[in-house]
Amino acid sequence: MLKKTRLTAALGLAGLTILAAGAAQAQVIKIDGSSTVYPITEAVAEEFQKAKKNAIKVTVGISGTGGGFKKFCRGETDFSNASRPITAKEMEDCKAAGVEYVEMPVAFDALTVVINPKNTFLKQATVEEMKKLWEPAAQGKITKWNQINPAWPDAPVKLFGAGADSGTFEYFTEAMVGKAKSSRGDYTASEDDNVLVQGVSRDVNAIGYFGYAYYAENTAKLKALPIVSPKTGKAVEPSAANVENGTYQPLSRPIFVYVKAASLQKPEVKEFIEFYMKNGAKLTKEVKYVPLPASAYTGNLDHVAKKKLGTVFGGKNEIGITIEELMKREAKL
Repeated sequence: MLKKTRLTAALGLAGLTILAAGAAQAQVIKIDGSSTVYPITEAVAEEFQKAKKNAIKVTVGISGTGGGFKKFCRGETDFSNASRPITAKEMEDCKAAGVEYVEMPVAFDALTVVINPKNTFLKQATVEEMKKLWEPAAQGKITKWNQINPAWPDAPVKLFGAGADSGTFEYFTEAMVGKAKSSRGDYTASEDDNVLVQGVSRDVNAIGYFGYAYYAENTAKLKALPIVSPKTGKAVEPSAANVENGTYQPLSRPIFVYVKAASLQKPEVKEFIEFYMKNGAKLTKEVKYVPLPASAYTGNLDHVAKKKLGTVFGGKNEIGITIEELMKREAKL
C-alpha cells in the first residue's frame, strides 16, 4: 500500500512538473528576421523581460528579413522583424499555411553606405556610380575605383554587403541598381551586419552598406558616404534629421514588425506588443534609428485590437516613401 501511495504521489508530482514545464514553455515569445530591426526589438525585449522579472522569455534571432518570413510563414515564430514590407510570394506562403498577420511599422532607417575612415578620395557618390559598382554586369569586371570614376584612384575595390536573405539587400539593390536582388555576387556577404562593419573598418579600399544603427555604433571605425539625391542633385548624409525632412533619398525606408494573428490569443504576446508600442519610440532613438510619430504606435495598437490584417504595401517594396506618406497610408488600413 505504501509503495502504491508513493508511486501515485510520484506520478502526481511528475504530472505537475510536466504541466509546469508546459506553462513555462508557453511563456516564450519567438521573434526572428531582420538584422536591421534587431537592435530595436532586442532593446524592447530586454526591457520587457526586466519588467516581467524574466517570467516571460523573449528570443530574438537574426536570419534576415527573408529568412525570418520563411520561419514566420511556417508558423514557427510569433513575430517577424522586417526591413521591407512582406512580398507577394511571402504573402502566398503565409496564406497557404493559414498564417495571418498584422503589419506594424516601428521606425525609419537611413540605409547607410560606409567607407573606411582613411579613405580620402570618396566625398560623395551618385546612384549611377553605385549602380556601376554593384550591378550584375560589374562582377569580375569593375574591380578598381577608377573604373567607376576616373577621378578616383587605380586601387582595388573591396565590397561588403548584405546577404541574399536580407531585406536590406533587396532594398539597396532596388534603390541603387533599379531591380531588387539584382547584384554582383563577388562581394563579402553576411546577414550579420557586425561582420560587414569589421570588414570595412579593416580595409582602406572597402565600401559596404547596412542599417544606420550599425554605422552610428561604429563612427570611430567607419565613415558614412553622402549620396546624391536624384530629386535635388545634392549630396545628403544619413541622419535622423535628413530622414525626418525627407531629403535622404532614396535610402530612407520604413522598418517593420509583423505579428502572427494566432499569437494574439496569447496574453504574453499582447503584453509584449503593448510594451513595444509604448516604449518603442524611446528605445528606437536610443539605438540610433528614427522614431515614428506617436500616432503610428497608437495606430499599431488599434490595428492589433481590431485585428486589421494584411499589409498596406500590396506585396511590393516602395523606394523613397517618406514618414508622412507612410502615416497617411497606414491610417487608411
